[in-house]
Amino acid sequence: MVNSHESQKPTGLHRTYPNWLSSEAARGNEFNAWSRGNPPEHETILPFTSLVGGPMDYTPGIFEIKLNVYDPNKKEQVHTTLAKQLALYVVIYSPLQMAADLPENYEKYIDAFQFIKDVPVDWDETIWLDSEPGEYVVVARKDKKSNNWFIGAITNEKERVVNIDFKFLNNSSNYKSKIYCDAKDAHYLINPKAYEIKEKKINVKSKIEIWLAPGGGAAISLFEIK
Repeated sequence: MVNSHESQKPTGLHRTYPNWLSSEAARGNEFNAWSRGNPPEHETILPFTSLVGGPMDYTPGIFEIKLNVYDPNKKEQVHTTLAKQLALYVVIYSPLQMAADLPENYEKYIDAFQFIKDVPVDWDETIWLDSEPGEYVVVARKDKKSNNWFIGAITNEKERVVNIDFKFLNNSSNYKSKIYCDAKDAHYLINPKAYEIKEKKINVKSKIEIWLAPGGGAAISLFEIK
């Protein structure tokens, strides 16, 4: 299997060579570690640029967002909330995903890490629910091996409310949802690790509103109730 980093932009070669699973080929999450970093709008643009050509290994899943934890002199950080890092597993497609942080950082937030354990890496169907490049993205994807769905919603540096209509679901099924979202005091610069987890029963008639913090996001898992 090939997962190419710091490579040329994706041009569809993964269709010719099925063992070519993913490419970084853009400013990935690691760019935040030693530079001014990716602005919050960056991930809202990638689905309409690099990701059109093929899967991208963005190395999502950073939970320890401010890097002065490791070195008091470091001013760099990832421009994200913790909930947005979960949403990136759905927004940025790659059939070979990575949990890019340290195990001890996941142990601190084991309830949020559950989404990384649950989310698939390949999909049977993708529906773009609402998006505007550079502003926000809301996407739903269906697991290839079940009737479960997963939703990722992210925003740029502006807070916003996104409305999710579940009319894409199977008409006859009910789903147990788990919603990983920004807490009311979350902010990518001031309080990036503030998140909430809510559970709700969902069906095709359901509609919900979710608040996204500045630089934030939300991830939703929908498990079909058998």
